[in-house]
Amino acid sequence: MPSTTRRSALLTATTALGLVAALALTGCSPSAKPAASPSGTAAAGGTTSTPVATPVPTPSDPPTPVGLTCDQVLTADQLYAFNPNYGADPGYAPKDGSLEKKIADWQGVACAWLNQTSGDVIEVAVAKPPASELEGLKNAAITNAKPVPTYGVPPTVEGYFEPGTAGQVQVFRGGYWIVAESPAFFEPGDAAPLMEPVLGNVPAF
Repeated sequence: MPSTTRRSALLTATTALGLVAALALTGCSPSAKPAASPSGTAAAGGTTSTPVATPVPTPSDPPTPVGLTCDQVLTADQLYAFNPNYGADPGYAPKDGSLEKKIADWQGVACAWLNQTSGDVIEVAVAKPPASELEGLKNAAITNAKPVPTYGVPPTVEGYFEPGTAGQVQVFRGGYWIVAESPAFFEPGDAAPLMEPVLGNVPAF
């Protein structure tokens, strides 16, 4: 029989071989793979998204072209009867942000006549705006200006006048909106002789 010393040596060798085998088995086991990160360019703390443009709705009731020229809004004879010093202003263009510019943008007509003596300009613009806009235009006129019954009989004709560096007239009749503006309009009566022929030339509805 082997001695005690030999048995101890055999046990030690056997234990060592067992440890080596266990380590070998451990090394062959598949290692855990890190979880795949989501594809894309999401930043930590949340995902990114591409903004979607909101379409601008098309008005259901667009403006109606007035189909008038400046010579039809106010004829040469009517202009001469009002004041023979006035003639067409060839370099005229409505100012940005003005009511006349809004009328031009709404497929209306914007006209101007120049006083050859004083240099004063009279602007007259006519539009048939979207029906949905008329009430707002009237509310703005009555808020900023005073009603003037001499331009026509209410409620068929609603007239307003706002004094200022250039007096401003607004008239509503049927679906039409008429704006007249000039430094020559100090008070409502100054524009009345001009508004009469203009209203006679613009269709009633």
